[in-house]
Amino acid sequence: MGRKRPPAVVFGIGFLAMSLTLVCCYPGDTWRDRRPGSGTSGPSPTGAGQGPKLPLVPWEGGPAYYGGFGATAAAGWADPSFFPIGVWLESVVEPQDAPDDKALGITTYVGLTSTSNAQFVRDNGMAALTNKPLAGHGKETVGWVIDDEPDMWAGAGDAEWTGNHPGEGPLCVPEDQGCGYTVMKKQKGRLPKDDRPHYANYGKGVMIWQTEPEAGKFVNDYTDIISADVYWYTSNGICEEAKTYLNLPLDQCRLSANYGALIDKLRRLDAQDGRLQPIFAVIEVGWPGADDRREIEPQELAGAVMNSLIHEARGIVYFNHNFGGPCQSQHVLRDTCGDRIRPTVVELNKRVKQLAPVLNSQSYKHRFSDRLDTMLKYHQGAYYVFSMLGRGEKPGAHALTLPAGMRASQAEVLFEGRTVPIDGTGKFVDTFEAEYSYHIYKITPG
Repeated sequence: MGRKRPPAVVFGIGFLAMSLTLVCCYPGDTWRDRRPGSGTSGPSPTGAGQGPKLPLVPWEGGPAYYGGFGATAAAGWADPSFFPIGVWLESVVEPQDAPDDKALGITTYVGLTSTSNAQFVRDNGMAALTNKPLAGHGKETVGWVIDDEPDMWAGAGDAEWTGNHPGEGPLCVPEDQGCGYTVMKKQKGRLPKDDRPHYANYGKGVMIWQTEPEAGKFVNDYTDIISADVYWYTSNGICEEAKTYLNLPLDQCRLSANYGALIDKLRRLDAQDGRLQPIFAVIEVGWPGADDRREIEPQELAGAVMNSLIHEARGIVYFNHNFGGPCQSQHVLRDTCGDRIRPTVVELNKRVKQLAPVLNSQSYKHRFSDRLDTMLKYHQGAYYVFSMLGRGEKPGAHALTLPAGMRASQAEVLFEGRTVPIDGTGKFVDTFEAEYSYHIYKITPG
């Protein structure tokens, strides 16, 4: 995932006047997805086995989306118990590589290296998205990666592409124009035309530098699954860029809430054509940039993952490389460089797997608090409330208010071994000790 903006390419700066929606929580609903299963309002009143009478958050269809592609359907991605947990640009060259990754809770390789053994992946029941067919590839290959961050290194535009990538020579002709759209068209055209979805990852071009029309073309014209990476906790210089382009105060930069804001921005761009696709979150697990000054802390990683899920991320991809710092590695989660972060990743992946049927249900719109980022789900007779501090909000005690008509005496706090009481007005109070703290409540009506 590229790190630098090439000086020879001219990028749009109309985004200076625009801003990310950096306060939670759900995208607008002034449009409708054309795919089945993407309704925007709740069909049934509250009752036994039924969800709340609240509007639904627009979505792409959840697991049913993957039923529209033969490869993902055959791999079980349409099963509500499956939630994609990936690792970026990993290699599987030894028989033990895939079992080791699977033991961490990884299910999917995104951008699996060309040196990898497809049979090893297949034998372990794992999935891969690759930028070209691997030798001996088969059912493990569930999708194609078009490219990584062409919005940054090639820029927005239809100029001719030389075929080069950064470091290989001139990129665009003329050199002062963007050719990112050409890159996407040509790269996609080289991939097999089959029943596998197309995936692309974008960066600061789409998320920060470009106008919404420029960014929207990247997001809407080429892909079936998308992601974007901005490493808020670790990236050197990101806070100054966000202040310049987004008017984001410096003291509100390195926060978990901003990872969720990326999902919001992508969802808003994705809605431009009225056709939604799954959005994956990309989270660093170490020290991603050679010029960065720090690594991500375990509790920050947990907050970044959870905030992305609260903002409707449909998959998690870990950026598994340390290009800087005292312990450089291309396999952070496998080797000693990941010793500090690995237990948190493993625990997070267990929680996501346990909650997959909940995460894979359509969310309901409800604002539990103006100070919190929240998500409301309903599954098998229980409500699930995911909650974190909103951007810039202070740690401490915060009140959450249930939707009108929802009655319960207590909320079970999952993974924490405790409950909190709910009063007669439908309000309960809990403490968020830090900006990255999260709580997940299971509330059974009664």
